[in-house]
Amino acid sequence: MEEILKTSDPRCTHAQLIKTANKDRFLFNNLITKYSKSNLLSDALRVFHQIQYPNVVSWTALISGYANTNLSLHHFVSMLRHPTVPNQRTLTSLIKTCASLSSLPFGLQVHSLSLKLCLSYLPFTGSALVSFYSKCNMPYEAVKVFDRMSERDEVCYGAIIVGLTQNSQSTQALSVFSDMLYDNVKSSPYSVSGALCAAAELAALEQCRIMHAHSIVTGLDSSVVVGTALIDGYGKSGIVSDARRVFDEMLVDVNIVGWNAMMAAYAQQGDVNSVIGLFDCMKQNGVLADEFSFLAILTACSNAGLSLEAEKWLNCMSLEYGVEPKLEHYTCVVLALGRNGQLEDAAQLAKTMPFKPDAAIWRALLSSCAIHGEMKIATEMSQKLLENNLQDDSAYVILANIHAAAKSWGAVADLWKIMKENGVKKGSARSWIEVRGEVHEFFALDKRHERTTEIYSKLEELMIAIKKLGYKEVSDAMLHQGEWEGKEKALWYHSEKLAVAFGVVSGAAPPGKSLRVVKNIRICRDCHEAFKYMSRVIEREIVVRDVNRYHRFMDGSCTCRDYW
Repeated sequence: MEEILKTSDPRCTHAQLIKTANKDRFLFNNLITKYSKSNLLSDALRVFHQIQYPNVVSWTALISGYANTNLSLHHFVSMLRHPTVPNQRTLTSLIKTCASLSSLPFGLQVHSLSLKLCLSYLPFTGSALVSFYSKCNMPYEAVKVFDRMSERDEVCYGAIIVGLTQNSQSTQALSVFSDMLYDNVKSSPYSVSGALCAAAELAALEQCRIMHAHSIVTGLDSSVVVGTALIDGYGKSGIVSDARRVFDEMLVDVNIVGWNAMMAAYAQQGDVNSVIGLFDCMKQNGVLADEFSFLAILTACSNAGLSLEAEKWLNCMSLEYGVEPKLEHYTCVVLALGRNGQLEDAAQLAKTMPFKPDAAIWRALLSSCAIHGEMKIATEMSQKLLENNLQDDSAYVILANIHAAAKSWGAVADLWKIMKENGVKKGSARSWIEVRGEVHEFFALDKRHERTTEIYSKLEELMIAIKKLGYKEVSDAMLHQGEWEGKEKALWYHSEKLAVAFGVVSGAAPPGKSLRVVKNIRICRDCHEAFKYMSRVIEREIVVRDVNRYHRFMDGSCTCRDYW
């Protein structure tokens, strides 16, 4: 038997079984697995049918062999009809297939069966269910499964941390990682990279550094997966120098994902030369560029306003490198054209590209119109956005801001009225600031924080100080004239200003250190103007990462050159 099992080629194993007339079910089960791993599924199925009394191991081998296909589900139904009771490994394989196929109804039924069999609380099945619900964009269900698990190992924790991160529950993902260490569960490349991705999403620099130190202590820093996540984390935190240091240390082993992460870090800063320099270096190392490589180049061109360079790269993608542009690539070029005020060219590209424009395209054009005060095209773009989604608040808000900048208060009031009639609410702006490894969240006019009195007092002090330096409120940050007349102080308490004030009172930015804020939407013009002056008052750099790009305020100016 041992000689038969040692044979690597499943056909040789099968031949020996036929010669010896061996009907041992264990050997046939093993042969099914071997055929499946060799991608000889029809042979695996034929062997299965030769087993007179297939047991749960036989069925599991067959179901696992057809993983990620509808036939896996079909064989499972056949197994139940025989009937054979599935075990933990059977359900684990099946749940992974449901996740791969995005088959929510079937997955829910499997979960129900696992509850009846008392298998959902075990590590294998539980981890698979956590991943399944996460991939189906149901993070709260994933957390429910995780909380009910009787045993939690590093695989279970890795699944929930990655799942929460993938569903933009970054703060909770970092909290679970902390719980994992408290429970003395060993971290893995999977959990560490997941936590780093969460820190990157929040642009939480201190968390990235904590995770970096943890990976060194545990020896996980040598993992390519962790190294790539570190590059992404430092890059999205705006510390490109640290991202590059990690990149250079793992250069021998870095794959295309690592190259793209490093290029994306430079792209966020609009550093076109560094992105193209890395691209050329990547080619010299024999690494083939993919769609994300070109997306980094085009993003850099867009952030730098290099429309001609962006158009050149868009054209050479397919012609020289055989990589077909996608919608995201065209969006970057539209943004670059819009940044330069070439609004008609940008609109024409959006209408003639080989993809149906999505909301991001029309929103990019609408934002460009707001920058350049182009009312005619802005009205058209607003209508395009509303055709996609009548509840899209940006279609109303950005257009209202353009009217507000022109002091056309009647038009602003009309838009406000239409929003109210259609039940459209302006999206909640949120800002985050990290202080000593803890992330603090703020909304506009937020008074939930335990240090609210200090925050508001410091903010008023800063606003008075910057007014003395020449700061003036920007009217297009208000939605209608009623807000502007007698209520300009409402501008003082936007979420990003509250975050900056908290950063000052909490000592988040001692001399030589940047005060860093993350925002979930585009920073408003008034806050942008205010931060220029605040950087002079507090005598240090203020870094804001909004939904579009990084803004670095120092000595009264911003690196975006007032375009974002």
